[in-house]
Amino acid sequence: MYAVYGPHKPEADMITLIHHAVHSGITFLDTSDFYGPFTNEILLGKALEGTRHKVQLASKFGAMFDVVAGTFGANGDPAYVRAACEASLKRLDVDYIDLYYQHRVDINVPIEVTVGEMKKLVEEGKVKYLGLSEASASTIRRAHAIHPISAVQLEWSLWSRDVEKDIIPTCRELGIGIVVYSPLGRGFFSAGAKIVESTTEIDFPKIGQPRMQGENLEKNQVLFQSLQELASRKGCTPGQLALAWVQHQGDNVVPIPGTTRVKNFEENVGALHAKLSKAELEEIEALFHVDAIAGEPP
Repeated sequence: MYAVYGPHKPEADMITLIHHAVHSGITFLDTSDFYGPFTNEILLGKALEGTRHKVQLASKFGAMFDVVAGTFGANGDPAYVRAACEASLKRLDVDYIDLYYQHRVDINVPIEVTVGEMKKLVEEGKVKYLGLSEASASTIRRAHAIHPISAVQLEWSLWSRDVEKDIIPTCRELGIGIVVYSPLGRGFFSAGAKIVESTTEIDFPKIGQPRMQGENLEKNQVLFQSLQELASRKGCTPGQLALAWVQHQGDNVVPIPGTTRVKNFEENVGALHAKLSKAELEEIEALFHVDAIAGEPP
């Protein structure tokens, strides 16, 4: 349901999917003004009409993408923070946002300044809790000193484990929740090399990824096949096993796999039933050690 994360899907179908998720017991929904841009928040606002009280709603500000130049940017200016929040509230058609993240850290604005303005939004009742996305351990500490950071969103999976060195320990030390995007390795663990066949010109997360090209893809496919074998022993799919591994990293870890299909949603939810023993976790982690995946990360 995102912007440059693939072709747009019919609005009615996506609203049906969101309704299905909420009725199935999902209580945490994540969006951003970057997705669309803006259209995902509008979609969520429509879908949650009458059911807002049933969910915790997270949104983000500050990530920029220049389509012409093909470059990313960030904006943490206080005036922009406030304007972005008020615009998101309007698009979502809500009185407050439960969890509001800085989507990307602006290196040109001290984090203390940005979080200082976010703190004011909490004091005014427009936001309940604050979060950071893709922030370094030192930035997290500095931000947390200004106002408690409730959650840090980051990429973490068997595909991407570098955050385990500094960021995860910092979050745990400070009592900060960890929200995990791309827990399926940008879709790789749902289908292996076949995921590349479904890539379109505007499917941003896969275009140009060294890990999904040439020899790297061949090597990573061997790892996927090993995951398939482990999943078969557990009576689940490779994707469910990959998700279960993330879920087993702690009670403060919440994976947020994205999907546009009810079938995939049901498979993801099924991962909750995959219980891993200490020996099974060790086996998986030995196979997918920090440097196991071939190719530079995206």
